[in-house]
Amino acid sequence: MRNVIYAINLSVDGFIEDQQGSIGWSEPSEELHRYFNDFELEIDVHLYGRRMYETMVSHWPTADANPSAPDYEIEYARRWQQAANVVFSRTLEHVREQDRLVRGNIAEEIRRLKAQPGKSMFVGGPGLAASLFQLDLIDEVRLIIHPVILGGGKPMFPSLDHLLRLRLVETRQFKCGVVALHYQRLESQG
Repeated sequence: MRNVIYAINLSVDGFIEDQQGSIGWSEPSEELHRYFNDFELEIDVHLYGRRMYETMVSHWPTADANPSAPDYEIEYARRWQQAANVVFSRTLEHVREQDRLVRGNIAEEIRRLKAQPGKSMFVGGPGLAASLFQLDLIDEVRLIIHPVILGGGKPMFPSLDHLLRLRLVETRQFKCGVVALHYQRLESQG
C-alpha cells in the first residue's frame, strides 16, 4: 500500500506563512532545494488543494525551459513534471489536461489511490492535509523547520479530535540552519 506524506516548510514556532501570508522566509538554499529534488524521486503523485495547485502549476511546468535557472531548479522541475497531479477542489472549474480534478469524497479517493501500486504520494497544502489528518490518512510527516520565529501566521497543524502517534525515523541538518524531521505514523488512530 502506498504512503501519503505531508511535508512542508515551517518556522520554529510552527507557522507555514507569516501574518501577511508570505512564505518568502522559507526560500530554499541550493542544498535544501536538492533535498526536495531527492524527495520528488520518492513520490509519483502530488495531492493538492486548489491554492497549492495554482501556486505549483504557475511555475514548475515550464521552469526547466528557463535558460537562467540553476541546474537544481531545472532538475526539480523535470522531476515534478513526471509525477501525476490530483487536485481536490470544489471551486476550480478545470485543471491542466494531464492533471485530474476531484470534487467528490476525499477519503474514498485517497483510499483508492493508496491501494494502487506505485510510489508514495505527497500532500501539498495545509487545507488538504488538515482534511487528511482528520480522516487519519497521513502516513508520514516531514517537517522542514527554518530558523525563524514568525510570531503568528498560518499554523501547520489543524485541530485534531484524536491523538496521532509518530515515530522519528530521520533527522537532517542543513548548513543554512534548516532541520528536516521525518516521522512515520505508529498506528492507525481511526
